[in-house]
Amino acid sequence: MEEKLKYFGSRVDALIKKKDITRQEAHEMFRQLLLNEQPELQQGAFLAALTAKGATPEELAGSWEAIYDIDTVKVKIDVPGPLVDNCGTGMDTIKTFNISTAASIIAAADGIYMAKHGARAITSRCGTVDIVEALGVDVECDANVVKRSIERAGIGMFNGMSPKTHPQALYRILSQIRFGTVLNIAASLANPAMPTYGVRGVYSREMILPTVRTMKEIGYKRAFVVHGLDANGLRGLDELSTIGATYGAELHADGSITEMKIDYADLGIRRGDEKEILCHLDKDKEALLMLRLLTGEDRGPRRDIVCLNAAPAFYITGRAKSLRDGYEMAEGILERGQGITKLKEWVHWQNAEPEPKIELLEKMMERAAALP
Repeated sequence: MEEKLKYFGSRVDALIKKKDITRQEAHEMFRQLLLNEQPELQQGAFLAALTAKGATPEELAGSWEAIYDIDTVKVKIDVPGPLVDNCGTGMDTIKTFNISTAASIIAAADGIYMAKHGARAITSRCGTVDIVEALGVDVECDANVVKRSIERAGIGMFNGMSPKTHPQALYRILSQIRFGTVLNIAASLANPAMPTYGVRGVYSREMILPTVRTMKEIGYKRAFVVHGLDANGLRGLDELSTIGATYGAELHADGSITEMKIDYADLGIRRGDEKEILCHLDKDKEALLMLRLLTGEDRGPRRDIVCLNAAPAFYITGRAKSLRDGYEMAEGILERGQGITKLKEWVHWQNAEPEPKIELLEKMMERAAALP
């Protein structure tokens, strides 16, 4: 036991000194963390040191591999098209509303199969699991219920903080920390459905290339990884931005990776208002605002940034030729009321007893329509 403690500690010390570890070493350290073979002090030190150093693609891949192999329920989704995941990693400095959830619903409304994998709020104010639960989706269900929802409704959510998704330890670790770690990326990639198309918003510009390279390493065929900035370029968000520039990288079908800078103005999108896209502390209010968006009643800055963030899903699946085309497709979906229709389908299929949840959703829609 003493030798195991010393080895683990030596690798933590290397990370503190900004030295990289191998994929195999990262896998072994995460294996010990997941199986609770190290004291909690050593576990916390490892996560903090790796996060502070900045994880390499090899370290992220090793971390993901351990989580997926040891602590992830596996499901096989039977659908005719590619599976797509869309999420932000958190840990950013601008705490926006849950843009990726709305963007995923819009993508699903056009027939893209969305296999979401998210968590409750740790570094944000209202995590994707929190907002989806408030809208009536059962986020504590078995993975097979999520599988059914993806196959029938075209969208489902695996709760990354539930023992029904990660039964060994991930829920234990995430429930004990309130700061962002490498788990925000590695664990988010441990999706039970293993999608091969993905859109990721990351918390810093420096994490764009490591993340997209990790996605390539673990089997993604197409990916779009972004980090947005505010008007001054000083603070960031884990989304494409309508208040400043966005930096990103695209993984192409041939395995090549290209970097890019995206300007919302070049896409014909009006400049957003930062105050309007921030998340409220009240998740019920956030749910009502989400409903106003999905019903097409909200035509302001929230709508603009959601349509922009839905665009990459259309683009990487070949439904749109460009981000601008994808943006316009998202606008049309909201105009036709397809967003709220898709949400109702999701609530129906990701619930064992959907009728009470549908009734609750209808009442929430009435409240949302009455908002000033």
